[in-house]
Amino acid sequence: MEYENQYQHVAAPKYDCLLFDVDDTLYPLSSGLSKACTTNIQEFMIEKLGIEGDKVSEINRVLYRNYGTSMAGLRAIGYNFDYDEYHSFVHGRLPYENLKPDYVLRNLLLSLPIRRVIFSNGDEVHVAKVLKKLGLEGCFERVISFDTLNSTNGSHSSDDEESSKLRDTSAEILDANSGPSTPIICKPLKNAFEQAFKIANINPQKTLFFDDSIRNIQSGKEIGLHTVLVGTSHRTNGADYALDSIHNIREALPELWESDAKKPESVKLAIQTSVMA
Repeated sequence: MEYENQYQHVAAPKYDCLLFDVDDTLYPLSSGLSKACTTNIQEFMIEKLGIEGDKVSEINRVLYRNYGTSMAGLRAIGYNFDYDEYHSFVHGRLPYENLKPDYVLRNLLLSLPIRRVIFSNGDEVHVAKVLKKLGLEGCFERVISFDTLNSTNGSHSSDDEESSKLRDTSAEILDANSGPSTPIICKPLKNAFEQAFKIANINPQKTLFFDDSIRNIQSGKEIGLHTVLVGTSHRTNGADYALDSIHNIREALPELWESDAKKPESVKLAIQTSVMA
């Protein structure tokens, strides 16, 4: 019995879930989608929200930095708009043709013996288009997108005096003070991670999180995730690992392919041998 107890104590796998961002993580920044997205956001701010053209670049930069997404920042400072219209304007005109099927990544993902989940701030239509263009359909157990965490399409009108003042706030003031909270749930906000964990039944202590955003990585680390910063080999604060490209995952993390599928049988054999001895 002493030997039986000894063999029963087998270390559990370090990870039981891999959580992936999409944009600039599953494909490189050089694709041009990120740059086009920024241009589309600024055009939306001018054409749909009436923000002065000479201010949009700086305001967009500050809102993105302070709120994680420009959309979340715009809602926080009082702008009200239809979420579907925003996503159609910003993502609907992206150069998806720049993305090509990535069979190497597909094979890498499908060879992993660990469940895989998408966690993106993008809307579900955008995420589906990207996965299809990359040839990565069927590689993930489920997708958590903007639509998953934000069930309502826009909020009540924010045309009160306080919101009006916020919309008139200069980028310099916003830069000094991150300002009010946003009604939008998205990374890097803690509640976005918490909801994602609940929806996908994720244990952060046993999950490896891949993202290109340093702020998302740091938030993920603070909430208990193991983290991989993608797009650079420089491991910053909050990142447990850093990869120039998602294609380097096998070289950097070979332990992910060490499946425990055969361990129970070997343990049983060891126990039987010990008892018989």
